[in-house]
Amino acid sequence: MRIGIGLPNQVRDVDPSVVPRWAARAEEAGFSTLATIGRYAYPGVSDTVSLAAAAGATSRIGLLSGVLLAPTWPAALLAKEIASIDGVSGHRLTFGVGVGLREEEFTVPGLGARGRGARFDADLEIYRNVWSGKPVGENPAVPAGARQVPMLFGGYTDQALHRMVRWGTGYIAGSGSVAASAPRFEAAKRAWRESGRSGEPRLVSLAYFGLGDVDAGLANVRDFYRLAPKEVADSVVPCVSAEMVRKSIADFAELGVDELVFVPVTDEVDDVARLAEVVG
Repeated sequence: MRIGIGLPNQVRDVDPSVVPRWAARAEEAGFSTLATIGRYAYPGVSDTVSLAAAAGATSRIGLLSGVLLAPTWPAALLAKEIASIDGVSGHRLTFGVGVGLREEEFTVPGLGARGRGARFDADLEIYRNVWSGKPVGENPAVPAGARQVPMLFGGYTDQALHRMVRWGTGYIAGSGSVAASAPRFEAAKRAWRESGRSGEPRLVSLAYFGLGDVDAGLANVRDFYRLAPKEVADSVVPCVSAEMVRKSIADFAELGVDELVFVPVTDEVDDVARLAEVVG
């Protein structure tokens, strides 16, 4: 199982200048992936800006949006943003997407929360068309050589799994407990088999961590999930000790997860080294 690390882009009132420094240290420490958390109606740094900054600060480490709230964007614009980040990074990006839960995240007029699922289904076709070089207006929106960016799908519904088997390369679980994530991974593998897709889906999970200022980290998590459904908020328990990190690794490895990404709860850059020391 590979071990990745998140960017602190959605730590409340994050210092934006930390993002590229964090990314460079994560690559130096040997983590497999840098991931963002998606949210817009919150005082953080957007996924696309954070991923672009990380791409410019690194040269090898994978990049992941985990997950970006895709239906909050105009589809062709988002497709161009994602292809651009993938291109400047040397094709290191995996596009993790979901439809979102909070109505306040849908800030663009005409792209509200109502109907987001159906809109997302139509958007997925647009992404593919843009990435394949089909015209947007009179011209293609992306340079020649753009690829079909691999997609992971998150979400708690059967529709998320239907999208995964049609469009994706795998499934990404939220930052909940192993017990909460296990049924979703089993459902993803079952949907993959039943669809006739070859091989196995890529399975990625997120887990919060904070090994520095624990009190500040716990307060940040509580604030981030303040308006989330209670069952979602209650399932989020950050790893705040080396023992909790090691147990999380062991538990997710036992589930057969391909990659576990530890998402920071503060923007303390030293937490990159602290986690790397525990992971070994």
